[in-house]
Amino acid sequence: MKVIKYTFTFSFFVLLACQVKQKKINYGTDHCEFCQMTIVDKQHAAQVVTKKGKAYSFDAIECMVHYSEKMDPSTIGLFLSANFNPPSSLLDATQSFFVISENIPSPMGAFLSSVPTKEEADSIVGEKGGTIYNWSQLVKHLNSNE
Repeated sequence: MKVIKYTFTFSFFVLLACQVKQKKINYGTDHCEFCQMTIVDKQHAAQVVTKKGKAYSFDAIECMVHYSEKMDPSTIGLFLSANFNPPSSLLDATQSFFVISENIPSPMGAFLSSVPTKEEADSIVGEKGGTIYNWSQLVKHLNSNE
């Protein structure tokens, strides 16, 4: 009976560890997986979570895109990007809209920010200028500028 109890407990914790969900980013302590800079900017951070639950954090969305190019796409569970406003949450990057505006500085100099809706992106572009991209357009744009 004890063996079954311990096996169940161990299995439970293994399943918890492998959940495909956002992991906490320790701002000011964690380092970007791509460029190794300390992640401090909550408005531009990003994260990739594998299907096994391993999280890779980034100081900028473009670092996430470039890092994920060397990953096997079938292993990726989530692409997450910081919500520009409010900056305390991460969004599903594949469903987000991205603004590149030289009037909004970002850590790696791509001037790239993420918002959850097209309306918010339109509002930012109306106020700050710039160009709006969806996820696939952004990936194509960043890969063409290398």
